[in-house]
Amino acid sequence: MGCIGFILDRLKEAGGNEALCWRGESHNGLRVATEAVADLQFLAQQGIRPGDTVLLRGDYSPRAVSLLLALMEHNTILVPLLPATLAKNPAIAAVVNPAFQIDINPDGSVMVSPKQQTKPVHPLVESLRCDGKSGLMLFTSGSTGKPKAVLHDFGRLAVKFEKRRPSLRTLNFLLFDHWGGLNTLLHCLSNGSPVVLPESRAPEDICRLMEKHQVELLPASPTFLNMLLLSRAYDRHDLGALRLITYGSEPMPASTLAGLRKAFPQVDLRQTYGLIELGVLRAKSQGSDSLWVKVGGEGYDLRVVDGILQIKADSAMLGYLNAPNPFTEDGYFITGDRVEVQGEYMRFLGRDSELINVGGHKVFPAEVETVLLECPLVEDAVVYGRRHPITGKIVCADIQLRDQHDETEVRRVIKRFCAERLERFKVPMQVQFVDGGLQSDRLKRLRTGRDSSSSAAGGP
Repeated sequence: MGCIGFILDRLKEAGGNEALCWRGESHNGLRVATEAVADLQFLAQQGIRPGDTVLLRGDYSPRAVSLLLALMEHNTILVPLLPATLAKNPAIAAVVNPAFQIDINPDGSVMVSPKQQTKPVHPLVESLRCDGKSGLMLFTSGSTGKPKAVLHDFGRLAVKFEKRRPSLRTLNFLLFDHWGGLNTLLHCLSNGSPVVLPESRAPEDICRLMEKHQVELLPASPTFLNMLLLSRAYDRHDLGALRLITYGSEPMPASTLAGLRKAFPQVDLRQTYGLIELGVLRAKSQGSDSLWVKVGGEGYDLRVVDGILQIKADSAMLGYLNAPNPFTEDGYFITGDRVEVQGEYMRFLGRDSELINVGGHKVFPAEVETVLLECPLVEDAVVYGRRHPITGKIVCADIQLRDQHDETEVRRVIKRFCAERLERFKVPMQVQFVDGGLQSDRLKRLRTGRDSSSSAAGGP
């Protein structure tokens, strides 16, 4: 039995209870387990052996879930990738160096292609093969350079799912090829939590699915939650079943959190924290209206050095396949997340790589965005740095206004509003007005799957 045999056993125990919801069809636990066992036989028939590196190209669907489970149980080195990820970064395929590629088509059909491995197997991959262990290879977003290939001993990650947790009907908003999404999926399957698989992540479509399937838990990013508030799609659907929203992957603006509290007064809001390199930590928010959170749990040791969070984890990756070793000599991973500490709790200020250095002063975009979003004239805002010959960088902002205004006058109002709430060097020197599209701009800067990124986690 492989490292997720216990998940297959629990799915069989669930019998006729719902496990997956996709395209309006319900798949019970016994069906999911039976299909995964059938795919174990399918993999063997295709010549796929334990230890082979297999690139699984697709998105969430019942067949994708079945193949994911089968590949994990078959002790392969699994590399799940969205078609869009591979199209955007075709060089990833050379880093993966797969023995096989499995393509899951939108109609559910599957194509298995043996691949000519173009170079020797990486020593870290070879070590998993020799030990007969299941591996998981994931890629960082590459926001600050080429995507890094993260290799895990999947057995270390799977241990956390052996302990039963509360069961909530969940919509798996997070992505197929990042740990946040896989963590949500495996949490649900191992705890008898029905999981809804979306095909679109537009606010209207997500709210429609939440109403239809009476979703209780929504794990999402602050960027999406801000889009949800702006769209007011929640007003057009009955989301009365919703009990919990978890958020992570980027700093949560205080204004967005306040907006969520107003829009969903009966819903518990919890911050989560995880890294593609280390897995998802247990997290406890100080309160639904608080950005302070306590993170850690069994198997994790945390420390803060020069304001940057460092973590040692039992579930740490084996290493990068295409980047230097990121661990300290005593085994701590330097997250790059700058934090403030208050007793057992900490507040995430932002990625150190996103910091704007203005004449030696440190400015975090999220802090300035929070202030801008409190201005009554501002609908949305993205803050970034731009080179300057005197100060090194200056703070700039792209702003979407709520209504039409004289741009010269509103620019003065916005700068005055910021000057009353921020130190002088944090006030945007350049303000540009745009009609929209700021969410995609924010996603370019922030990291959904991280260059060592925090990832929103499933489960309460």
